[in-house]
Amino acid sequence: MPNPQCVENAPTLSASSGEGCVQEFAGLNTYITGSPDSKVAILLVTDVFGYEATYGGYEAPIFRKLADKIAAAGFLVVVPDFFCGDPFDMQKNRTDWLAAHGLNKGFEDAKPVISALKSMGVSAIGAAGFCWGAKEVVELAKSDEMQAVVLLHPSRVTVDDIREVKSPISILGVEIDHTSPPEILKQFEEILSVKPKVSFLVMIFPGVAHGWTVRYDEADELAIKKAEEAHMDMLNWFTKYIKSQIFFPSPL
Repeated sequence: MPNPQCVENAPTLSASSGEGCVQEFAGLNTYITGSPDSKVAILLVTDVFGYEATYGGYEAPIFRKLADKIAAAGFLVVVPDFFCGDPFDMQKNRTDWLAAHGLNKGFEDAKPVISALKSMGVSAIGAAGFCWGAKEVVELAKSDEMQAVVLLHPSRVTVDDIREVKSPISILGVEIDHTSPPEILKQFEEILSVKPKVSFLVMIFPGVAHGWTVRYDEADELAIKKAEEAHMDMLNWFTKYIKSQIFFPSPL
């Protein structure tokens, strides 16, 4: 079921575009932004509302703006529509919607996306998952496909998931979240602290609620500032663990 806190702050849906474009990629409609010649790529996995959601009546979806921001740092960014044109909205039955977009479906659909990126010459790939997307990304982190991952206000992620993580992982959580409260995030941190081969960062942002990185009022300067702090933490993580693979590749 979609996180209740997501539903409380439900967006409207729009076909607005950012600096990139939507095109078919690995069999999925995908928002793509950044240089196609980049050797470093980031896969973004959205929350249940997808990459066309708008908040507060603004034309350009915030999620696409974030993708553009990551691309401006030198990454090729892909945001696949893992919901195949059926993002969640308030008119849908939650149970039926989840049954159609079940557990790990995004993870399975991401595999051809990763293969397509590699066929383009991309040599280092990271992934970030937001709420619903965090579960799909943590599944990717259990494989050898990701050079680094970031989970933002994660939903459905369990301690067992964290035990299996292989990739450097940053978890950005919040003080106000019924799905992944600080107590759960601290358990994640404890598990990661005894995995010496896995670099990690767990942060709990005070004074914000679930979804704060992609669902905020763009007229609210404080909300923007808090979201941008998390965006910068994510970018720093990817710069450290993805871009470094280009100049200092891991030995075979």
